[in-house]
Amino acid sequence: MRRINPKYLRIAGVVVAVLVVILLIGGYAAYSKREVLLQKAIYKAKAKAKKDYNLDVKIGSARFTGLATVAFSDISIVPYQRDSLLSIKRFDVSVKLFPLIFGTVKLSDVVLQDGHLNLTNINGVKNFDFLFRKKKDSTQTHNKVDLAELSDNLINQVLYKIPENLVLNNLLLTMQDDSTKLKLLATAAKIDDGQLTSTIKLNDNEATWHLAGKMHASDKDIDVRMYADGKKVELPIIEKKFKLKLNFDTLTTKLTKVKNSDGETKIYSSLGVKNLLINHPALSLNDIVIPNGAIDANIFVGSNYVSLDSSSVIHLKKITANPYIKYTLNPVKIYELKMHTGWLNAQDIFDSFPTGMFESLEGMKVAGRLSYNLNFFMNSAHIDDLVFDSRLDKDNFRIVQFGKTDFNKLNKTFVYTPYEYGKPMSPHTIGPENPEFTRLEDISPNLRNAVMTAEDPSFYRNRGFVEESIRKSIVTDIKTKKFSRGGSTISMQLIKNSFLVRNKTLSRKIEEILIVWIIENTRLMSKNRMLEVYFNIIEWGRNIYGIGEASKYYFGKSPSELTLGESIFLASIVPNPKAGLYHFMPDGTLRPGLHGYFNLIGRLMASKGLTERDSNAYGFYNVRLREGLRRGIAPADTAIADSLLAQPQNDEGANVGVGVQAAPEEEKRPSFIQRLFGKKDTSAAAKAEEKIKETNEMIKARLKQDIENLKAEYKEKIDNVDTAGKSKKEIRQEKRRLKQEQKDKENMIKDRMP
Repeated sequence: MRRINPKYLRIAGVVVAVLVVILLIGGYAAYSKREVLLQKAIYKAKAKAKKDYNLDVKIGSARFTGLATVAFSDISIVPYQRDSLLSIKRFDVSVKLFPLIFGTVKLSDVVLQDGHLNLTNINGVKNFDFLFRKKKDSTQTHNKVDLAELSDNLINQVLYKIPENLVLNNLLLTMQDDSTKLKLLATAAKIDDGQLTSTIKLNDNEATWHLAGKMHASDKDIDVRMYADGKKVELPIIEKKFKLKLNFDTLTTKLTKVKNSDGETKIYSSLGVKNLLINHPALSLNDIVIPNGAIDANIFVGSNYVSLDSSSVIHLKKITANPYIKYTLNPVKIYELKMHTGWLNAQDIFDSFPTGMFESLEGMKVAGRLSYNLNFFMNSAHIDDLVFDSRLDKDNFRIVQFGKTDFNKLNKTFVYTPYEYGKPMSPHTIGPENPEFTRLEDISPNLRNAVMTAEDPSFYRNRGFVEESIRKSIVTDIKTKKFSRGGSTISMQLIKNSFLVRNKTLSRKIEEILIVWIIENTRLMSKNRMLEVYFNIIEWGRNIYGIGEASKYYFGKSPSELTLGESIFLASIVPNPKAGLYHFMPDGTLRPGLHGYFNLIGRLMASKGLTERDSNAYGFYNVRLREGLRRGIAPADTAIADSLLAQPQNDEGANVGVGVQAAPEEEKRPSFIQRLFGKKDTSAAAKAEEKIKETNEMIKARLKQDIENLKAEYKEKIDNVDTAGKSKKEIRQEKRRLKQEQKDKENMIKDRMP
């Protein structure tokens, strides 16, 4: 082994000594000038805050108390012409020296006493709106942002600002708007060698919260839980503002790793909750309780996308699932959503449903295995090519015991109670005991074929769902930005009417889908029986339920005698039954607006061999309303009918069938006698006047009811305005718009009063 030449060792020693001397001289110079540098830095920071954000920043004193520790006192930040935002009596902060050499600021120790962060939003004026403003006089060119790099820098900046050691006393956070106020007082918080403890008072002594756990922020190792003393963690302010009741026993959050490589930032985290309770009118009528839920969330951020990777795992009681969500921002927006469970024990799935969410399924015993897969893909530039595939596969799945609801009841006589605007109506017996009950074989094939053509052409072939119909409904809803098209099959409409309350909640819709799947995939009912019950249970007009009542009401005949034209008419009113009579003119003939619908349904039926081809609108001109009902229809109904026929009436807020838009009716010309003398003979005129008076009273009563229904509809809309991502001002504007819209519609109806 060759020995190092002593000459070189002496040279290296000299170099090191020179460097040490230079560092000492530089360090001494910096140390001696540090107070001056500190004051210059504070001056620049104040000027920047004033110029860019119009903030008045004041600091009573600032001085070094150690090699790398700065002590501040009497700090205040006040936005221009706004309430005070922040005040701190004492704030000591020290940084780590070694990372500082490489330009990285990592906090070492922080002491904070008597601080107050005040957030206000009064009359639409926020004292924190500067956070959302662009800088003044900004001349920077906007280049594409690399989200991976941005997220990595942001995470590091946030985590490095969490100190290794913290002593905090009396930090008050207040939030106030026009109607609510919230106070959170951290009486004490401490991080000691990475261990966090804290005590937080909510609204003085309303509740005491704690944040505790491991906090090695700069090492990206966090494991913190939140809980309350002797009660659940809850925020009444959320319930008051958003009608969202939310509370839980313990909330746990973890950050295990952040990695940036190959142009992608990977964030490995998890979130868990125990005994989570949620209640919101749009979600469910009942409290929904999740005893134990968690997600291992692996968030991957690329240069132009954010995703929840498929390696993430959702835990819900006894089951797990792998979600995948990806949002690509450019060059076009792309939305992807996938869900995969693999084969799971069916009973474990039913046992894992949140309490209060699916009332009909509670207590149900099943056997076998189930596997769920979802695939959703949408390119915003090609919405029509949207991909939607949702399937629940079964392996030897069967029902062992019914729970709270006996789904087998539809195979025998049962009592059906319809609901109108949340109120129960007169009950109907569905079975031979009811003289109006009609067996399937006693219903005209014309009606069966017309309704299936309009509502569910593949009824006898599908398993309760038509995936392409659902896909097209999603496309239409996205394009119109509202629920303008439904995708309900006959099976779904039957289950909705038979087992579920008529409320517009997410849990009710999911429950409907689950019940349909169970009935269709266990063959609890034959298709013929489902269709038979469907025809006898659905509404066909105001307080007209079942085809037996409907055929007599409109045409004075039995369901077996219905013609093709009468059948197509009845099919047309299924999506909007309450407007049934408005389809007719005073002489009992159909309004012209239905002509196109008859041709559409008739041609579809003819193409499948269900009827003969017809060039005369498939019986349109032969339909006649029962004479006893014609007296209730007056010429003045024309404008009203056009309005009502265009309004969907089902509980989904959208037509579920083909639907029909009424065309305007031509004004009826006066007769020769009227034109010649201006009136009819006196006897005829008296009768006509009495009839018109009677008809006008009926119209008034009907329009008054429509106004009451309109008020109820808009009250629900106003009470449930979507507040996500909106400011207080935007919410108020939306409510004012809805109120004005309601008023305009009421005036339109009042203008039609005779």
